[in-house]
Amino acid sequence: MGKKILIVGGVAGGASAAARLRRLDEDSAIVLVERGEYISFANCGLPYYIGETITDRDKLMVQTVPGLSRRYELDIRNHSEVTSILRDEKMVMIKNLITGETYTESYDYLILSPGAKPITPDIRGLTGSPNDFTLRNIPDTDRIKQYVDEVHPKEAVIVGGGFIGLEMAENLADRGVQVTVIEMANQVMAPLDYEMAAIVQSHLKEKGVRLILEDGVKEFHKGGQQIELSSGKRISTEMTLLSIGVQPESLLASAAGLPVNDRGGIQVNEYMQTADPSIYAIGDAIEVKDYVLQSQAFIPLAGPANRQGRLVADHIYGKTNGYKGTLGSSIAKVFDLTVAATGVNEKRLKQMNIPYQAIQIHPSSHAGYYPGAYPISLKLLFHPETGQIYGAQAIGADGVDKRIDIIATAIKGDLNVWDLAELELSYAPPYSSAKDPVNYAGYVAANILDGLVETVQWHEIDDLVGNGATLIDVREPKEREAGYIPGSVNIPLNDLRSRLKELPENEMLYVTCQVGLRGYLAARILAQHGFRVKNLDGGWKTYAAVYKPS
Repeated sequence: MGKKILIVGGVAGGASAAARLRRLDEDSAIVLVERGEYISFANCGLPYYIGETITDRDKLMVQTVPGLSRRYELDIRNHSEVTSILRDEKMVMIKNLITGETYTESYDYLILSPGAKPITPDIRGLTGSPNDFTLRNIPDTDRIKQYVDEVHPKEAVIVGGGFIGLEMAENLADRGVQVTVIEMANQVMAPLDYEMAAIVQSHLKEKGVRLILEDGVKEFHKGGQQIELSSGKRISTEMTLLSIGVQPESLLASAAGLPVNDRGGIQVNEYMQTADPSIYAIGDAIEVKDYVLQSQAFIPLAGPANRQGRLVADHIYGKTNGYKGTLGSSIAKVFDLTVAATGVNEKRLKQMNIPYQAIQIHPSSHAGYYPGAYPISLKLLFHPETGQIYGAQAIGADGVDKRIDIIATAIKGDLNVWDLAELELSYAPPYSSAKDPVNYAGYVAANILDGLVETVQWHEIDDLVGNGATLIDVREPKEREAGYIPGSVNIPLNDLRSRLKELPENEMLYVTCQVGLRGYLAARILAQHGFRVKNLDGGWKTYAAVYKPS
C-alpha cells in the first residue's frame, strides 16, 4: 500500500515536492493544500507583468490546478487552509475558505511549504489605505496593476531598496510613474557591499529614481497620500509599495510545537525534517545553513526551495542525500544593469570576524575590439592564505550572470582562487576575452597570495593621504581631468622608471590608476627598485563609485 503525503503550500517548494513524489511512486496518495487560488506561479515574474514587459497574465501560471492534478494524479485542494497539526494523531485540520467547512485529514508524511509573507510594520496611518500595497502573489499583482492601469499615478513611493523593491521601481518607472525609494540602511541591495551598491545607486538616480537613504517611514497622513519620515521630511505619493523584506509563515509549525528560530524560521535537519521526523519543512519558511560559513541563516530564494522539495521527496522514498546549505546566489535587473551576487559579502565576513582578502576588477564583458563590450565591476572575496572563495558580486550591462554563475559553481566545487585562473572557459570575441573576467579575478587574487603585490582599499586611502602618505597616480594627465583622488601626485606609468629619484625611499608608497592594472605594473616596478608599495584595489573607478570626483 502506498504512502499518504500531505503538502501544505504550493508554488516553488510544494509543487516541486509533489511532482517528484509522483515520479518516484505511482501508488502514493498525494494531497496538496493551498490557501490561495493559484498553486504554481512565477512569483519572480510578477513585477514585469505590472510593468507590462510581460503582457500575457496566463504566462505567469507555471501550472494550473487541473493541469497539475491530471499530469501527476494529485489531490489538490486550493482555497483551503491547514489550521492546525495534530501530531499525535498524524492528522491536520483543514478549512475550506469558500464554504467554511472544517474537517480532518490524515497523513503518513507532512511537508510544510507555507513560504514567507511581506513584513508589514506597525506604522500609524498605514492600515486601510487603499493606495498601499505589498507584492507576494497573483492577487497582489492584479491589485497593483489594476490601480496603475485605472488611476495612472504620477508618483509612487517604494519602502525598501531590496531586489523586489528595485525591480518594482524600474517597472513602475516604465509605466511613467515618478518613483521614490526609501531605504533605512545606508545602501540599497543588502547582499552587495557598500561600494558595489553605490554603482546601483548612481544608476537609479540617472534613471530618475529619487533615492532616500538612512531614513525610515514614521507615519502616513491624508489617507496614505503623504508620508512622514523619521527625519521629519514629508513626501507626497499616490501609491506606496512596502518592500522591506519577508518573514517566515511559521505559525502553523510553532503552534504544533515544532522549533523555530528567533526570526520564525522553522528548524530542520539536513534532510529537511523538523523535530518530528514525519514532518518536513522547505522553502522560505525554514532556517537554512549558509553554505560557505555553515552558520544558520534565512535565505528565501526560489532555486533552493525547488531543490529542497525534490530532496524531501527523495528522503521519503529512502534516499539519504542531505541538503548542504544555501549559497545565496541572486540576480536582478535594475534598469540597464544586471546586479548579481553569490556567497558571503564583506559585511558578513567582518561581522563574523573571519580573515579575508577582497579584490575589485573592472574588465570588459567580452573582447573590447568587438562591438557591444561593456565594463563589469566584479568583487571577489577569499581567504588570505588558502585562497578559499567566500563570495563574489558583479554589476554590469552584459555578461554578469555568466561570471557569477561560474564563481558560484567554483564555490560548490571547492575550487580556490588559483583554480579560477586555471579554468578553461569558452571564448570567442562576441562572448568573452581570452582572459575571461573570472580568469582575470583569479590572476589578481593569486598575485596577492603569491606575494607579488599588496593592496589598499578605497575606504582607507583618504586617511592615509591625509596623514601624509604619498599616493602616485600613474594615469595620463588627460585621464585625471575626469577626476582624481585629492592629494595624489601624477607620474604616468611610462615615466615612472625615469622619475624614481623623486620618490621618498623610507616610507610605504601607494599607487593608483584607472582600474588597478597599471597600478599593479607600477607596484611591480617600484618593488623591484627597493620601494615598499601598495596598489589601490580597483583603482580610481572603485573609489569614484563612492566618492564624488575632485
